[in-house]
Amino acid sequence: MSEQPASPSEETDGPDATVLPGPWLPAIDDDRVIDGEVIDAAGVAPVGLVDDGPRTAGGALKRRRPGPLVRADTVRGVTRPAARAAVHVGYGHVLWARRAVDAATHAAIREQIRATRARGDAGELKVWLDQLQAAKNARRARLANLPEVLKATVITAASGVLVIAAGLVALGILVGVVTPLGIGWGDYWHFLGWLLGTLVTWATILVPLAAAGLVPAWLVAAWRTGRADGTAPGWVATSTDDNVDIVVDERTLTQALAALRIRQITDYLKIAPMQYLVSARQVGRGTHAVVRLPAGLPASHITAQTRRESIAASLHRRVNEVWLRTGDDAGLLDIWIADPGALQEGAGPYPLLTDGKVDVFKGVPFGKSLRGEPLTMQIRGRNSITAGMPDQGKSSVARTVMTGVALDPTAELRIWVPDSNYDFEAFAPRCSRYVMGAENEKIEQICLDMEELVDEIQTRGEKLIEHGETEVTRKLASAGVGLHPIGALLEEAHIAFAHPVYGERIIIACETVVRLGRKRLIHLILSTQATTGNSVPPAVTMNCANGICFAVARWQENDAVLGQGAYAAGHRATDLIPGVDKGNAVVRGLTQDRSVVAQAYFLSASRGNDQVTPIITRSLDALRRKGLPVPGTTTPRRDTTTPTTRDLLEDLDEVLGTDLIPAAKVPPLLLNLAPTWPAYKGLTGTGLVKLLAAEGIKVPSTGNRWPLDPVTVREEIARRSTVDLDE
Repeated sequence: MSEQPASPSEETDGPDATVLPGPWLPAIDDDRVIDGEVIDAAGVAPVGLVDDGPRTAGGALKRRRPGPLVRADTVRGVTRPAARAAVHVGYGHVLWARRAVDAATHAAIREQIRATRARGDAGELKVWLDQLQAAKNARRARLANLPEVLKATVITAASGVLVIAAGLVALGILVGVVTPLGIGWGDYWHFLGWLLGTLVTWATILVPLAAAGLVPAWLVAAWRTGRADGTAPGWVATSTDDNVDIVVDERTLTQALAALRIRQITDYLKIAPMQYLVSARQVGRGTHAVVRLPAGLPASHITAQTRRESIAASLHRRVNEVWLRTGDDAGLLDIWIADPGALQEGAGPYPLLTDGKVDVFKGVPFGKSLRGEPLTMQIRGRNSITAGMPDQGKSSVARTVMTGVALDPTAELRIWVPDSNYDFEAFAPRCSRYVMGAENEKIEQICLDMEELVDEIQTRGEKLIEHGETEVTRKLASAGVGLHPIGALLEEAHIAFAHPVYGERIIIACETVVRLGRKRLIHLILSTQATTGNSVPPAVTMNCANGICFAVARWQENDAVLGQGAYAAGHRATDLIPGVDKGNAVVRGLTQDRSVVAQAYFLSASRGNDQVTPIITRSLDALRRKGLPVPGTTTPRRDTTTPTTRDLLEDLDEVLGTDLIPAAKVPPLLLNLAPTWPAYKGLTGTGLVKLLAAEGIKVPSTGNRWPLDPVTVREEIARRSTVDLDE
């Protein structure tokens, strides 16, 4: 028979000793901490974590009963919040005092003066010095006017006393007058006593209540001020402090930079504070600052991804809410810290949703920057590319831009969608060229339309020469001479470029349009998911001044849209999170900055919430009221049944007689022969001379009439035929 352990009641050492549970006893359900002892779920203290205190004869720990047990976490739960609140109240008073001193000494203006001196900007320095002097003069004026203010206060108070005294005298006279009515002086004095007593009673009640409420209100205000600053010693901090928003200012930014533990910053902060050329200031939906980094430390060293993550952690922000870029020189760090949740706010409703029109020479509505500033996309002299992962907003922003173009009555729209896609169907009535579909005949039509647009560039070049202009002006665009704005969109461009039959021709046409169409007021928008490799040729992306980059996976796609070196300089659409940051993009070409984070206006095209069709209808109504057709629809279209080539010399042989004819009179004859041939539309005498020169036929100027001899044309045709026979 095995030996049984002694009963717990027998394992005692004095009347006040109680044995802690041993292996034979049920586990304790509570989580009390006693003398630093830790007990596991089985009631056994883990080895190495047991308080080495007095034990009984059986080896069990004794438990003393000095009084009620107090949990350590309860103590911490009470003392730390109280200490933290006290610190926040105290620091709130410090901040008030600091702000008062700053206001009295004009510290903000002096900081700008120091920063301007560091930049060496004499003009701006004079402006800040004038502001400082004006502030000093205003303070002197207030101080000089103080006696007058006190005098006015005394006069006002004395006037009040006199008014009250006059009222009492008037009341006494009234009492003397109405004495026959039964109201005597006793009643008068009784009334005065009652009135005075009432006032004293209310004063004794309200004044203490006001005083009692003033002190808590004062403390709460101080606590809120100190708490908003985010300053609390480590010994009073708790895990919930991470939920408190940190005020982004020079102090917290400097702390975040110091936390990077970069030697140049650490050494510099030992001898001087960081130099802020632009002090941290709230602008729209975030905080902006520009800091001069210590000598030898380039800003690109800070913009690295891992350091951005560290700064975001220091400021309690998401990584994509922290934007670090190289400033005007390599040693300037441009900082933008978004307010928490600013990326989810959106740009708001489209400003021209119900009314208004557009002049493309001034740009079209695009959206808002992260700072909340309205953004306009320039159309004149530009081309655009919008790219990103699927369903992030690239088609939506193209729709927004084309809607703006449609609201200019002089603008022509051409839209090509080499896919089965409903996104742009609402634009079809407003377009002169609209193709949607992935079939071979649809891609062929896109190819022909793009080549027609190339021909339009040459035609417009000739017209500009005739009008003596280097580029299209608003006057020419409105004159009805064929120089109106053209807004063209190639949606899902990578699909068209990859077509095995027509892809190469479409690429060549696009390259020509983005290189030469700008001055002719032809704006091409390319929308694509892929921007690298063979998807979109570099000759296309590098000639698009407007770049809209939604969330992308790699730096290569990022730099293809935003320009080479953009990723290294901190302009990164790779930080945008697909789905979470839908509708947000890093854009270039819309502001004077190299890029900004933007939120595009959204226009729904779904049948349940169609916002585009009413706007297109409004633009068509505006054209009808003026008696104008949809721009571009009067020009015959090159379609798949139209020959893709014509022989100029053969056509000249057919239309020319035998006599010399001025070159300027020949283009109408060619247009009459082939009215749908794009090369003959808008052809001038000068243009014909150039085309003939390319064919090997030189037309003499002869009195500036440039006579064309039909014999030379027919001789060249015969010569070519002979060469062909010999071959």
